[in-house]
Amino acid sequence: MLIKKRIIIGCREPVILTLGNKKKEFIARIDTGARTSSLDMQLAVELSHSKILKTRVIKSASGIGLRPIIEVTIMLAGKKIISNFTLADRSRMKYKILIGRNIIRKQKFLIDPLKKLHKKPIAI
Repeated sequence: MLIKKRIIIGCREPVILTLGNKKKEFIARIDTGARTSSLDMQLAVELSHSKILKTRVIKSASGIGLRPIIEVTIMLAGKKIISNFTLADRSRMKYKILIGRNIIRKQKFLIDPLKKLHKKPIAI
């Protein structure tokens, strides 16, 4: 659905994650409270992530820590997005990918918490 050229997404959205030459489908958590998008570190290792661009101090619910940042390509709501993601241990969390404000703002997504989850992402 479009409202004045803005795409409405829900709190959970299907994404296709591309790292190197590997692609994998996931359900990502959309988090307007997170400044930066985040990816599970073990998942990045499994998909042979690209080089670490830099590290940054990140405040989260689990405390303050230094996290590596990598560039990731995702397909979200029919848009191919290349963005920086921090790497974190998300093994105890339900969602391996968290989409933060760095992507929400840049892509001008609107969040509708009542929007139902569509199971299949649109292919790249």
